[in-house]
Amino acid sequence: MHLVLVHPEIHSNTGNIARTSVALGADLHLVKPLGFSLEDRYLKRAGLDYWPMVRLHIHDDIAELLPTSEEYWLFSSQGRFYGDVEFGADPWLFFGRESQGLEPEILAAHPDRLLRIPMLPGVRSLNLGNAVSIVAYEAMRQQGYPGMQRDGR
Repeated sequence: MHLVLVHPEIHSNTGNIARTSVALGADLHLVKPLGFSLEDRYLKRAGLDYWPMVRLHIHDDIAELLPTSEEYWLFSSQGRFYGDVEFGADPWLFFGRESQGLEPEILAAHPDRLLRIPMLPGVRSLNLGNAVSIVAYEAMRQQGYPGMQRDGR
């Protein structure tokens, strides 16, 4: 699995997502520009002592990644319900910046790849770390949590 954050702005969200990527065995891709330094102590604090285990990739442009495979999904307030999708064994999940999401041009160029997380009317968005976790764990659930401990420690 590949978790892609396009222009992330908040260090603590990225740190939490880094920790989630380690728990899932997923690669974490960050697309510049970033709204923080990768040396930021708050970023590292949010990721705890998992940073050495993060399979981190830094990219200058989203064009380097789209489409990376047949299995890529863009998350937005538009599109189909993510629960109606059968995720494959190696999905690429793209999430936009906290303040604006993915750029409209990217969404318009890939209308059949747009997915959304349902929310009550009037709720604009979820925290980025929560959104990534919701979708990534659903994709893993569909695969039977390969290689993951399901019972106790």
